[in-house]
Amino acid sequence: MRRKLLALIAAATLVLIAGCSTPAAPSADPPTSDSASPAGTTGGYVAIITTVLENPYWDAESETAQKELEALGYTTDINAHNNDPQRQSELIDAALSKKAVAIVLDPAGAKESIGVVQKATDAGVPVFLINAEIEQEGIAKAQIIANNAQGAELGGQHFAEMMNFEGNYVELFGNPTDNNAPVRSDSYHKVFDQYPNMKMLQQETANWVLSEGTDKMEIMLTAHKGKIKGVISGNDEMALGAIAAIEKAGLVPGKDIIVMGFDGSPNAVAAIKDGKLLGTVLQPIVAETKELVKQLDSYLKTGSTGAASEKQAMDCVLIIPDNIDQYGMFSMGE
Repeated sequence: MRRKLLALIAAATLVLIAGCSTPAAPSADPPTSDSASPAGTTGGYVAIITTVLENPYWDAESETAQKELEALGYTTDINAHNNDPQRQSELIDAALSKKAVAIVLDPAGAKESIGVVQKATDAGVPVFLINAEIEQEGIAKAQIIANNAQGAELGGQHFAEMMNFEGNYVELFGNPTDNNAPVRSDSYHKVFDQYPNMKMLQQETANWVLSEGTDKMEIMLTAHKGKIKGVISGNDEMALGAIAAIEKAGLVPGKDIIVMGFDGSPNAVAAIKDGKLLGTVLQPIVAETKELVKQLDSYLKTGSTGAASEKQAMDCVLIIPDNIDQYGMFSMGE
């Protein structure tokens, strides 16, 4: 009986001690940037802000983002800033007011977009940049772009070969506020500078827009009548605009004047099949966007994108008649 009484007393004492014990002290280590993130987030609203809605390249970008995000349980909408930093700022403000858990942004300028990315980040909303980068690291969670330098060297080399490494050409330059424009142009000329018999007669800025490509090409055709052998373009839309101007002038694109594009748009591929466009450089925007969404989802759920670095580049692919049958929507072999 005495043993049973002692056992009951001991058990009661253990219960009392457990009930009165103090909790363990919190770790003295400061929280990391990942632990400060919204880890564990599931679902919620993600704003998709692209450049323009009328361009098939940016349509593919925004629609891929929407499809992939909604498949993961997020709600989305798509808006475009049309390369207007003020409009971009308004769209960022709207996303913040709608309590976005994240923002997918194709930025309106490498310098011009730093402030709005910082604003969203300061508000606790992570920003994921696609297609174009900003001139600062550490505020966006990811910046995924095509390897524009590598792609432009591929396109430039093919263009030079088709020019037989000699003759006069003109250039259509993209939007100067977009880092992709000078990177592509510089990489083209890195190739062309190897061939002293190739001469650029004129360069015109057409801001990635088809109609501007047409207008600027008409100006150059008038200024250098009968002297232009080729057109190197910063993107497909401007290249297609150049083709329209060449045809309007009564010339045959692909025969009288060759034209080289960049992006890998369906319209450009159709022009290659028709013999009007020499080739294009595929930016794997669908693959880039899928990877961005994967990293966004990972960051919201775990506090980490899982990527080794913030800035990431995917290699481009040259599309010419020899491999055109492998083409899918802004992809090859899929």
